[in-house]
Amino acid sequence: MEMADVDILKKAPVFKDLSDKDLEQISSVTIEKNLRKGTIIFMEGDRGEAFYFIKSGKVKVYKTTPDGRELIFAILSDGDVFAEVALFNDIAYPAGAEVLEDSCIGMIRNEDLENLIKKNADIALHIIKVFSKKLYSSQQKVKELALGDTYARTAQTIIKLAQNNGKQTPEGIELQLNLSRQDLANLIGTARETVSRALSQFKKEGSIDIDRKKIVIKDMQKLKAWTR
Repeated sequence: MEMADVDILKKAPVFKDLSDKDLEQISSVTIEKNLRKGTIIFMEGDRGEAFYFIKSGKVKVYKTTPDGRELIFAILSDGDVFAEVALFNDIAYPAGAEVLEDSCIGMIRNEDLENLIKKNADIALHIIKVFSKKLYSSQQKVKELALGDTYARTAQTIIKLAQNNGKQTPEGIELQLNLSRQDLANLIGTARETVSRALSQFKKEGSIDIDRKKIVIKDMQKLKAWTR
């Protein structure tokens, strides 16, 4: 495997600290797929047979409520890993995943990875450590949703989107995502009207500016104050 491919695998948090030798072993069981925008990678309830990482592109992880609403858990991009909840567990995927733009996805089947780590204790230990950190992060997010009010969650979501998909401009940090207020509401897990009130308040105080689907953070410190 060429070094360029090893460097791409290092973008995935679960693999980034492994040696090139270990990465070459993982690459040997990786199945690469080029998927078009709108492709459903897997649906909620499908058998969890593999986990994935993004070489290039964007993927949303979402869940559909009984009344038909879509709740977006995450918007993922280059180097992100998803569906690892199915690793080492005979369970169904608890959410669905859809390609948001043409993407190159790496897929590693559970059976193939299990056979590999049986032969390499270093890889096994590293993966356990990474998943432990991700579990802690997920627990923190649940805590934020339970204890934080909608304004705090809206501000936190905008800040996280800016960190992952923001571009510095003369006006401020512009979000490089074409998200409607309904999309933002789905991502936060609340009503569109509630998000609109929060955005209006942020704009009124000068934290952000809004132009149709474009959001520009003009004062990051003011926006962060809502999350405390």
